[in-house]
Amino acid sequence: MLIEFSVKNYRSFRDETILSMEATKSSTLKSVLIPFGGMPILPSAAIYGKNVGGKSNVIRAFWLAAQFIRSAQRTQHEKAPIPVTPFALNDYSAFEPTKFSFLYTLDGIRYWYSFSATKGKVYTESLYHAPKGRKTLVFAREGQEFSFTEAKARRKLISQVVAENQLFFSVACTMNDVDCAKAMMWFREMIYFSRDYSDIPRQLLEYPNDANILRAISNYAKAADVGIEDMRLLSETSNDSETNLKAISIHQGKDKVGKPSVYTMELSDESDGTRKLMALAPAIESVLTKGGLLLVDGIEKELHPALVEFIVAKFQSRKTNPNGAQIVFTTHNSDLLDMESLRKDQLYFVDKNSEGVSELYSISDFSAHATESIRKGYLLGKYGATPNIEIEEL
Repeated sequence: MLIEFSVKNYRSFRDETILSMEATKSSTLKSVLIPFGGMPILPSAAIYGKNVGGKSNVIRAFWLAAQFIRSAQRTQHEKAPIPVTPFALNDYSAFEPTKFSFLYTLDGIRYWYSFSATKGKVYTESLYHAPKGRKTLVFAREGQEFSFTEAKARRKLISQVVAENQLFFSVACTMNDVDCAKAMMWFREMIYFSRDYSDIPRQLLEYPNDANILRAISNYAKAADVGIEDMRLLSETSNDSETNLKAISIHQGKDKVGKPSVYTMELSDESDGTRKLMALAPAIESVLTKGGLLLVDGIEKELHPALVEFIVAKFQSRKTNPNGAQIVFTTHNSDLLDMESLRKDQLYFVDKNSEGVSELYSISDFSAHATESIRKGYLLGKYGATPNIEIEEL
């Protein structure tokens, strides 16, 4: 589970920005909280913001860091630039490192991982864990100087092959460092991002042991009342003998004499809203099954507000979310601001100040009167609506 994510000097976020999933002491909707020791964790967080305020950059930052952590050893060859984008509206941030920090849990163990980097090199990096309840250093890094408390000889050898534009964390995993490999599992197996609908067959292949994925997609479609009765996968062989999968939707219809009959459609022929739903459904079901984290930029794009509430409700219920899955999403769906679907500490807002700096803040930081003013302002259109900004490829 994610406990806290922070980013500094990335795109519109010049200063340190923290997204915390640790619940406050509010007595509202306590039944939705995920227990972790004595710390209750939030299952969901909604991020609102006015036009080009920077809310998509929260998801972008998480995505960039996760992708780099997963693949830094493979992709960062000599002189390859690190794909960070620092704050641009001053004359000094471009020369300062961008920093990402994660506090999370996996298999009951708490982990702290962070790194800072410019396009040219990694400045700092560290990993701590608490397998016995006490925070312990796995490794720390300042430039190309490394320190360790355990397995010093082996980790020193690993550090000698880590380039200045690579992460020790990533390289150590390829060299079978047990502690790093355990900590890396969260980034590689427990974090999901929303994808384009055309990728559905590949998503299904990624979860071959989950026989219920297609059934789950059908159930989402039925809940949305889009007319889909079932889903199937058809295999096709291309000219180069490569086998591909095609997702087909099954609809009820009538033949020319009025007799009920079944008809198929390719997803490319479905509505935009149906395709968006189909794209989200495999990731939602996978994360609910495994207990991971799903991040979605613009969850309401092309989806009816009622369907957005249906999806969020799955994470908010211990019955449909028994494994402590989490969802973090950007949205303009004001229906979620009624305080009946989500707690105050699950609602975040992003806004830019006069210097063009985005600031992320929780609605729980404000008084009840201020909270109601924010809600009314949003409903009246004060915060506007901005088109979803797609996350670029790394």
